[in-house]
Amino acid sequence: MKTRFTLLLILLFTVNAFSQDILVSGTVVSAEDNMSVPGVNVIVKGTTRGVSTDFDGNYSINVKSGETLEFSFIGFKPQSVTIKNQATVNISLEPDVASLDEIVVIGYGAQKKADLTGSITTIKSEDITRTPSAAPMQSLQGKVAGLQVVSSGAPGTSPTVRVRGLGSYTGDGASDPLYVVDGAFFDDIDFLNNEDIKTISVLKDASASAIYGVRAANGVILIETHSGKPNQKPQISYSGYQGVQVAHNVVKLSNSEQFATLARESGSAAEASFIENAMQRYGRSRINPNIPAVNTDWYDLILRHALIQNHNLGVTGGTEDITYSIGLSQFEQEGILRTKNDYERFNIRTKLNVNVSDRLKVGASTLLSNATRYRPEETAFALAYFAVPTMPVLDPSKTDAFPRPYANANDLGYRGTQNPFPVIENTENRNKIRNTLMTFDLQYEVIPDKLDFKTAYFHNLETLEVREVRLPFSFGIGNADRNTAELIKRKETLSEQTWDNTLTYTDDFGKHNLTVLAGTSFRDRSFEQLEIKGINFPNGPGIGDESYFLDLSKDIDLTERANRDRFTGDDGARQYFFSYFGRIAYNFDDKYLLYGTFRADGTNKYQEKWGYFPTIGAGWVVSSEPFMKDNGVFDFLKLRATWGELGNANVASSSGSITSEETIASFGDTRFPGLITSSDFEILKWEVTEETNFGFTARLFDNQLSIESDYFTRETRDAIIPVSRLLIPGETRQNVGVIRNSGIEFVINWNKRVSEDFSYSIGGNFSTLKNEILDLAGQENLTSGGDTAQRSVVGGAINSFFGLEVAGVYQTEAEILADPAAVTARGNGLTVEPGDFRFVDHNGDMEIDAQDRVDLGSFLPSYSFGFNLGLNYKAFDFSLNVIGQGGNVIANIKRFSIRQSPDPNIDRDFAVNRWRGEGTSNTYPSARGIRNPWSNQFLNSFFVEDGDFVRLQNVTLGYTLPKSKGKFNPDIRFYITAERPLTIFKYNGFNPEVANGRDQQTYPIPGVYTLGVNIKI
Repeated sequence: MKTRFTLLLILLFTVNAFSQDILVSGTVVSAEDNMSVPGVNVIVKGTTRGVSTDFDGNYSINVKSGETLEFSFIGFKPQSVTIKNQATVNISLEPDVASLDEIVVIGYGAQKKADLTGSITTIKSEDITRTPSAAPMQSLQGKVAGLQVVSSGAPGTSPTVRVRGLGSYTGDGASDPLYVVDGAFFDDIDFLNNEDIKTISVLKDASASAIYGVRAANGVILIETHSGKPNQKPQISYSGYQGVQVAHNVVKLSNSEQFATLARESGSAAEASFIENAMQRYGRSRINPNIPAVNTDWYDLILRHALIQNHNLGVTGGTEDITYSIGLSQFEQEGILRTKNDYERFNIRTKLNVNVSDRLKVGASTLLSNATRYRPEETAFALAYFAVPTMPVLDPSKTDAFPRPYANANDLGYRGTQNPFPVIENTENRNKIRNTLMTFDLQYEVIPDKLDFKTAYFHNLETLEVREVRLPFSFGIGNADRNTAELIKRKETLSEQTWDNTLTYTDDFGKHNLTVLAGTSFRDRSFEQLEIKGINFPNGPGIGDESYFLDLSKDIDLTERANRDRFTGDDGARQYFFSYFGRIAYNFDDKYLLYGTFRADGTNKYQEKWGYFPTIGAGWVVSSEPFMKDNGVFDFLKLRATWGELGNANVASSSGSITSEETIASFGDTRFPGLITSSDFEILKWEVTEETNFGFTARLFDNQLSIESDYFTRETRDAIIPVSRLLIPGETRQNVGVIRNSGIEFVINWNKRVSEDFSYSIGGNFSTLKNEILDLAGQENLTSGGDTAQRSVVGGAINSFFGLEVAGVYQTEAEILADPAAVTARGNGLTVEPGDFRFVDHNGDMEIDAQDRVDLGSFLPSYSFGFNLGLNYKAFDFSLNVIGQGGNVIANIKRFSIRQSPDPNIDRDFAVNRWRGEGTSNTYPSARGIRNPWSNQFLNSFFVEDGDFVRLQNVTLGYTLPKSKGKFNPDIRFYITAERPLTIFKYNGFNPEVANGRDQQTYPIPGVYTLGVNIKI
């Protein structure tokens, strides 16, 4: 009996021991950087019991011995640990490449990346903040296949952004993409700070973009800003950098010795005499008495090293029902032009989301941006290019000049003043830019986990206050001056209100997954502008900007400008848009995907009030098929295809007028008075873009290798082009053109964790583009640009450069006599000599004229690429980006423009490589030949140069300090960055990035070198 009782006690004690709870605690960190991971789900397997890690990655949970803990978090591979008797379990989570960016933001919602059928590329915060720039889109350069970002060097200016080519003939932003910031529409996002952005998603094909209707024909850029996280302690973060900007690849101009040699070789007695005048006025060189003593490098004088800095302070956090995010930022950038051309911006951002109940959520956010930009006097670069080096900046003998004794090339005999400093120092262009974005949304679960209703209101208010000041200056008596003080003030106000309402139904039944969205959108866009020009306000020594007010001006300018607008005027416009839209996303067994959208857009902008735009997409996840199981290569393989139509409402609305003229007509012997009525009024509708996209997405070798590729054709029908009117002089815009863009995009990335201390990633992207005009409504071509012509013809690209083809340079008189075209030119009175260009007579009529002009190339690159490398070793991180493009050309308008005057300087490249006699050059003409009317009667291939380039875009090296022991344990990382330290190109200019291909006075794009720190508390 005692034995049985003893055995029973032992059995009861054993059962009680196994059933007793054990308090297990620990810390969860990332295996990649050993940083704590907050928000990790810690669940007891097979139960609903669980907790989440706190901000420091810590957790504690009661577990019974023998139970299993499961640790999971988006972006990491899940882990499981069976509990025996251990009280401490620390976990190191491995990154899961396959599930990174698992949820992708799309129009009016989100979708699993595996379920996407369209072409979408998402760039994350760490890649955006690596670029020291005021413009967030600058950080995407070279990172997204099919996206062209053309840099701009001037502080506060927007880069040119094109998604999959150019689909509109008209300019003025007709081909710009739509920007959507947390649901609100914008024309650009330069008011945003890089640190405020969580992700930027580029929606490239029609299927992905069409839910946004007539604003989305040129692609959509979706921006998601940072938000707080539930159950997160307040996290305070600071990030900042400071650095210097340096002008690279500065064009070398001819020095005084080279310039004097060119003048004497030009054959112009006047130019030779100007050199003598310079020596008489400013003295002779001690080294060579045949050249002037003055040797001014104008580019060196107008350029400087410039500072750049950025500081950001943020607080994020949340409870179970409330999340919040607050951000402050200050950005400052000096311009590299030695004048007041700076930019500074202060931003405040707030975002709040509240779970009012289990079924009701509300959210609100504000963004206030206050910026001041001093626009550069960009004519300074053209003036400096042409300024002769034999003249100084100041001439002490000019005692009658003011406000300083500026030197003047007129005094040497030249026709222009050529000194850029009077314009630089006496011109100020200030823009004050304010953006206020307010949003409010409410979401209610009509049927829990099934049907959601969401209403959202957005109001964006932008104001621009422009002040342009032109102070008088004088080169002295009898010289060209600016005689009056001019003050232009302009105020622009843009108000855009949007109200969106959506119903979203989501359901799973068996292997079927269905999401249906239906919605409406109303948009009210109004614009007002007031501009006034005052003349002769108080100015002079001791008087500053306290006098820059219109009421102090003696006169108001009411004269008309060349475009018939007055300098003083009032203008405005208001447009309304109303839309119905819907989307269906269907998934069967995670293998077969079907996606479709439809949007009806109505507006008062065009005569045709409504447009209807459908899209459809399909996907097949091949890797989910039984025959792909355990294939050993593909972890994921999906084939995609989409088709869709979109409208483009970016094109300017209809314009024109109806005019009547009194006249008298005779019928028989009787005269009758009457009216002749004519109309040039345009009847326009939106352009329609039809796009087809085929692609695949693959992940291989345990998800370490990812590949994505797309082929697309984007055809713009009803493209608005100018059409000549019958019987009536002039032209009007009509929807009659057809333009096609097509290409291939390819992206590949490899990620590998070699050991606990070392991991690396390497990747690249490559894309092609063919821009082609298919129809001009029977017109032979569309030509613009005068003697520097750009022409659009069927079969060619939009606005290709158009001119004569250079076959070489005449070396001898015999070569000239052997060329029938040159002999004909001489017979027509033109001078043709050795050292002049030899042109191709394309039509064979033995004469070089306008009929021999041919396509010289497009400013649009035919291919572009990017390469990235990332290394992580213990506390060190290193990244490198390389970008490039090719197949495009740049018209060197600066160099071509010297033909218009025998006076100006020219670049050193020409001075060194010019033709100086037989056999010296078959590419460059002589000093006389480059100004000879025979050689430059039209734009030619010598002045249209190769635009290919390869650039080391960004190099960053960072170090994260080890965490200290104790309660105060911040994450601190220091880094250094070099942005654009090296660019390799052949073009004879500051840089090979010219948005429209015409380089006349392009602001240089500097290299940027910064030192920064990131701190999280």
